[in-house]
Amino acid sequence: MRTKSKALDAAGKFGGAIGKGLMAGLAGTAAITASQMIEMKITHRPPSKVPANVAEKTLHIRPGKGGNKQMLSQEIHWAYGTIWGMARGLLSVLGVKRWAATTAHFVAITGTAMVAIPKIENAAPVTEWEKKDILKDLLHHAVYAVAAGLVYDALMND
Repeated sequence: MRTKSKALDAAGKFGGAIGKGLMAGLAGTAAITASQMIEMKITHRPPSKVPANVAEKTLHIRPGKGGNKQMLSQEIHWAYGTIWGMARGLLSVLGVKRWAATTAHFVAITGTAMVAIPKIENAAPVTEWEKKDILKDLLHHAVYAVAAGLVYDALMND
């Protein structure tokens, strides 16, 4: 009976960490979206279609009726960012907490954005990016990671 109780406690902690991670990921996505919108107003950069392009190539998802690629990009952006919050929860389950977890989360997200996504999209590798684009990407992902981390830590209250 005691083993069953321990297993249920562990499952509850795991599920709670994942659920709180999803909420933190949603908050991080809201923060990075705001950061990107401010940057786009300043730089006059159009919204990215990278999320839709990657979804089309990897998941074979196409824009729905009307073919609005920008709408698909927004849907993928929000789902992707929210799901990345689970990584923050998993770090907590593994015992990595607070700023160490936020830093690890930032590294994982940024590494994916700078290495994996360009390979999927057949885009230039990060070594060929302009410095200002690297800095913008780092800033946006730092905003995401810090927001997600603060929300996760507040939800965990430990």
